[in-house]
Amino acid sequence: MARKFEGDPRDHIRNWLRNGSTIEFLGVWEKVHNPGFNVVQFHHIKAEFTRNTFLMSVSKWIENTGAIGITAKSGRYGGTYAHSDIAVQFATWLSPEFYVYLVKEFQRLKAIEAQERHEALEWSVRRILTKINYSVHTDAIKEELIPPRLAQDKTSGLVYAGEADILNLALFGMTAKEWRTQNPEAKGNIRDQATTEQLLVLANLEAINAELIRQGLSQDERVIRLNEAAITQMRSILASPSASKLPPIDK
Repeated sequence: MARKFEGDPRDHIRNWLRNGSTIEFLGVWEKVHNPGFNVVQFHHIKAEFTRNTFLMSVSKWIENTGAIGITAKSGRYGGTYAHSDIAVQFATWLSPEFYVYLVKEFQRLKAIEAQERHEALEWSVRRILTKINYSVHTDAIKEELIPPRLAQDKTSGLVYAGEADILNLALFGMTAKEWRTQNPEAKGNIRDQATTEQLLVLANLEAINAELIRQGLSQDERVIRLNEAAITQMRSILASPSASKLPPIDK
């Protein structure tokens, strides 16, 4: 890094080590990462660097404090090497321009992180909404599809699964079992892999299906109506300027 600048690279390193801020930074880094760091000797060095005659080298720093973050090697392939944390600090000392771009990039990444966190929260809210609406959906199944004598029977779970798959067919074009067969390595289920837009439509479909059940429509009739509703709603969402890019919907 120092070779990219005018002058002897060793002089740049020596001048950097004479800087009080550098010594403070190296000391803090060693305290965090090095259990064997000699804090007493570090304080002795701090007491000296205010003098005009203060001199410091990598070898002296290591010898006095037992530092591990920076090292110097002699010989043909020798040189001064440091941990990436320390190298970045050295780079900011060498080049104010590097420091400006470092801060700019940090702010850019934090903005991306905040956006991703917001989108993840939005997805979670949609997922919770879907689960809440599902209770409305299952209540309608209990009222209209499951006779009282089967309410506690194990076979009632098959009815629930069938109704859940009606929604899956209407929105995703496949049942949960079919999706699992096609995606054996995927985590969660078909709905866990859904987009925010799909979860919003799914929540609406659950409410629509509950009403269709109360109207006495058969599963065949309901799946057609639900599929039509899913297509209409997805098209509306995709037409919105703020819609995310989604794969084409199979007619």
